[in-house]
Amino acid sequence: MLAIDEFDTGKAEAFEERMVDILNAGAINLMISVGHRTGLFDVMAKMEAATSQEIADRAKLNERYVREWLGAMTASGFVTVDTKELSHGHDHGHSHYNEAAKFSLPTEHATCLTRAAAPNNIAVFSQYIAILGGVEDDIVECFEQGGGVPYEKYGRFNEVMAEDSGQTVLPALHDHILPLIPGLIGKLKEGVRMLDAGCGRGRAITMLAKDFPNSTFVGYDLLQDVVDFGNAEAERLGLYNLSFVQKDLTSFDDDADEASFDFVTSFDAIHDQADPGSMLRGIRKTLAEDGVYLAQDINGSSHVGNNMDHPIGPLLYTISCMHCMSVSLAQEGGEGLGAMWGREKAQDMFEDAGFDHVDVHELEHDIQNCYYVVRP
Repeated sequence: MLAIDEFDTGKAEAFEERMVDILNAGAINLMISVGHRTGLFDVMAKMEAATSQEIADRAKLNERYVREWLGAMTASGFVTVDTKELSHGHDHGHSHYNEAAKFSLPTEHATCLTRAAAPNNIAVFSQYIAILGGVEDDIVECFEQGGGVPYEKYGRFNEVMAEDSGQTVLPALHDHILPLIPGLIGKLKEGVRMLDAGCGRGRAITMLAKDFPNSTFVGYDLLQDVVDFGNAEAERLGLYNLSFVQKDLTSFDDDADEASFDFVTSFDAIHDQADPGSMLRGIRKTLAEDGVYLAQDINGSSHVGNNMDHPIGPLLYTISCMHCMSVSLAQEGGEGLGAMWGREKAQDMFEDAGFDHVDVHELEHDIQNCYYVVRP
């Protein structure tokens, strides 16, 4: 216990200020998520200064809610307000000032808050916090009793993951990700068999199936609803070279079809598994001898001390604690590897699974992931 004369009052006051900042930031994060989901940022980016009613009309939303949302956005400095035309009288019991005020979204702010700004639309990530807040009671129970929270408890998580993938993977797929493997694009044009393990809604392989009709694409995922979504989308688009299969990859090292695929991918999927080692051994087993495995996964170190300067380290550890680690522990025998398993652990696990060559790449557009090119 510190003696009184060792207590640093300045440090305590600074930390108190930080706590207030965190409370405000946490609150505004929810408002960012709402602004993204309702399209308010996208609407405001295309408008001159406008009243809450004008913004609500353009967005086809309820004005009263829009007005209060604008209050939060203005108080936080995300949105600017022009009040010079307002009356100086009082309108007791009514929000006269707010109704007449004109609000605008600065262009500089729109560059990381709108869908047009992808892949720099950070508003997409704000949705994770609201979703994770919905399972806080379950997570607290896990702290007390162990175990985990099953995937199906997370509501829109897969939808947000698909949106995340839509701006970190899809726009970069042809120009930056596939070229990490020399000659791969030419082989896809000629015709190969590709597997996406832990595919979610399968946006990446759906895009590839359209672009490379001579190749065959298969997606495996644990959740039946995302598999149904993928197959329905493949049928809607007439992609007969694409199929999705419900598959628990916990025992993939036993039930993988040997040497069946020329190219295998996983996008932020390994660390969520109940048995990541089994999944990696299954990928090695199902990969042709001259095939290649591309794994996108969280960019960090296995040692917490090395992540002190990570630009989104607190966010990644939080998502790991409240989702990635927990969905693994919710499964029988789940390892609970967590999102921050790190490069060191990843490379060891690739080698243990029978891969001899592991190259690690970082891409400028993607601050949260690195890309492993892995070969037998």
